[in-house]
Amino acid sequence: MRADSGGTRKPSCFASWIFRCRAAWSWRLACPSGMVLTRLTAAPERRLARRVCGVVLDHFDAQYSSELGDAWAAVRDILTSPCCWQYAVLLNRFNYPFNLEEALRLRGYRTVFQGSLPHCPKSMKCYLSTTAGRMPSERHQVGNLKKYYLLNAASLLPVLALELRDGEKVLDLCAAPGGKSIALLQCADPGYLHCNEYDHLRLKWLMQTLESFIPQPLVNGIKVSQSDGRDVGDAQPETFDKVLVDAPCSNDRSWLFSPDAQKAACRISQRRSLPLLQRGLLRSAIKALRPGGLLVYSTCTLSRAENQDVINDVLNTHSNVIPVDITEMARTCSQDFSFAPTGQECGLLVIPDKGRAWGPMYVAKLKKSWTV
Repeated sequence: MRADSGGTRKPSCFASWIFRCRAAWSWRLACPSGMVLTRLTAAPERRLARRVCGVVLDHFDAQYSSELGDAWAAVRDILTSPCCWQYAVLLNRFNYPFNLEEALRLRGYRTVFQGSLPHCPKSMKCYLSTTAGRMPSERHQVGNLKKYYLLNAASLLPVLALELRDGEKVLDLCAAPGGKSIALLQCADPGYLHCNEYDHLRLKWLMQTLESFIPQPLVNGIKVSQSDGRDVGDAQPETFDKVLVDAPCSNDRSWLFSPDAQKAACRISQRRSLPLLQRGLLRSAIKALRPGGLLVYSTCTLSRAENQDVINDVLNTHSNVIPVDITEMARTCSQDFSFAPTGQECGLLVIPDKGRAWGPMYVAKLKKSWTV
């Protein structure tokens, strides 16, 4: 769970991906080194059934049928069917798995983003399959770097939108569990990386993630802090070239499978306060950003109130912030992702679709001007 000082919590996007396909099938990849990967030995009797929370689904039906129109029916089908969810494999350049890469290719996996986005570095390689399912996660072992990271491929869009370059100063304002920080380091070698997370337990998770994927000398150069993100801008004004705000949000995937209907109903009322927190985080990020710097805001919810409305409010109240057109990103990624209209040139919304079960993921890109 992600928390802020006001007590609002966001279940991690990554936590919702623990659901696996219930179909009873498996396959093995035999690598030249003798390493064998077993995927999805999914005996239904060995898994606890994941049940959709009716209270949340009714709430989503009311809200998203209005906001997404006819597209909601297809999105609904994917969100309520974990066996349809897809998982991408981000390779770790600091312990590159050449044998695994070849095995993935033999199984029909292909790279995503390479060649389609001009600012996608060759050092970042992510493989995906059009079929549902996932590889097993690697266990954390002290002193051993993991070879790959499993993720929702849409979560790489905010990272790529940031256009990180070597030597830049970067702030990941809400960093836990660390997936986007890891992805940033696959793209470039920042001169300074500051990862912030307020919640104590999630902070430990973040630090373990960094230690699992990044060589110790580089980890030692990363600043990790436990601050309320809304205070960072005042503490470090105009410090960073790039800022990522992967904000606490409703997290539609995990919320939909809430085990406690009463708590889920309580969260429906609490959901209304999230935009206030998100705007506070964005205001802090703008203060921390140097003039001319880029800021990317992202969430893993479909909610217009937490996405477009938050960005529009910031643009209307900050004369030194200008939107950056990222519609070209949607055009070049349309083969792999489905997008819903946002009414914004600076904002994209990835929606889950059949065969492209990525998202939800909202991405908005802003720039701080040199003059107020």
